[in-house]
Amino acid sequence: MDDAGTKKKEFVGYEYKEVITDQSRVAFLLDGYENFGWESDGNICEDFREKTNPQKQRKVILRLKRNRKIINKMELTRLQRNFEACVSEIEALEKSKNSAATVYALILGILGTAFMAGSTFAVTAQPPHVILCILLAIPGFMGWILPYFVYKRVLGKQTERVMPLIEEKYDEIYLICEKGNKLLYWQ
Repeated sequence: MDDAGTKKKEFVGYEYKEVITDQSRVAFLLDGYENFGWESDGNICEDFREKTNPQKQRKVILRLKRNRKIINKMELTRLQRNFEACVSEIEALEKSKNSAATVYALILGILGTAFMAGSTFAVTAQPPHVILCILLAIPGFMGWILPYFVYKRVLGKQTERVMPLIEEKYDEIYLICEKGNKLLYWQ
């Protein structure tokens, strides 16, 4: 009789985890989670758009599994939580680049709109105040033109300020992953 037909597979109990992320971070997260004993369970990912804003970037569900009887499970779980915290901090830093620039551009645009409203009211008044209309229209138009340039400038400055912090977080992630890998495979 052939041994291939009677070969038994040992039972392995798994724990499962789902991680929702952007498509651009899939490879990074899969590489990171492997250092804590997680592996893809075969249903690698599923694309979907958030119902609240379908224009946003597509999200991916990573389905992972890990042996329940893994060695050093508590320490690996602690390191994994640190890894996830660092990833969250990187995402927050990435968002902070755009948020400050957007706020400045919006404030400038609203001020420009307020000046244009004043200009409109000045010209429709009885009798019309044309000089006041012109004086208010100039900063109004500037408030509509300048937000783009302010946005680009603030975005550049914010990026310069935030990039070293993001790089520090990536270095921290690599150290955490290295520790997890040593716990997992170097025993």
